[in-house]
Amino acid sequence: MLGWIVRNTFIIALSLTAGVLVAGVGIAQDDGIALRGLGGGEVLEQINAPPDVERQSFSDGGFSRAYRQQPPLIPHKIDNYQITPTNNACMNCHDWPGNAKFKAPKVSETHYVDRQGIRLDKIAGTRYFCQQCHVPQADARPLVGNTFENATQVK
Repeated sequence: MLGWIVRNTFIIALSLTAGVLVAGVGIAQDDGIALRGLGGGEVLEQINAPPDVERQSFSDGGFSRAYRQQPPLIPHKIDNYQITPTNNACMNCHDWPGNAKFKAPKVSETHYVDRQGIRLDKIAGTRYFCQQCHVPQADARPLVGNTFENATQVK
């Protein structure tokens, strides 16, 4: 029991320390306080701009899949999409009847079936948070080199 209390107290103290450090950096940047580099005390004067997120590339025919069961990729930006327990912005365009109005692909019928196989009138809770499986596609340079080949290239 005592070991559990000591361990949890240590974890809480470590978490609070990390939070204070992160908050301190944010406050220092907002107040124009010079930040010092970890490597030798030099003042960091350059603040890099965030990466350009406006660019979203996609092919006219959509994206091909790397393997048979791969969830379809999202060919548009989703930066400001909100998915909460009471609202899923994706469904405005991809659920019936909005999909016809916006000419968007309709959600697969498999997304309306729960774990017990019961057909539902709304998206099943296990399929509600779209970004668990679906990700936006961008024609970006790989961060790490790899030799990945999709399923059709391996044959």
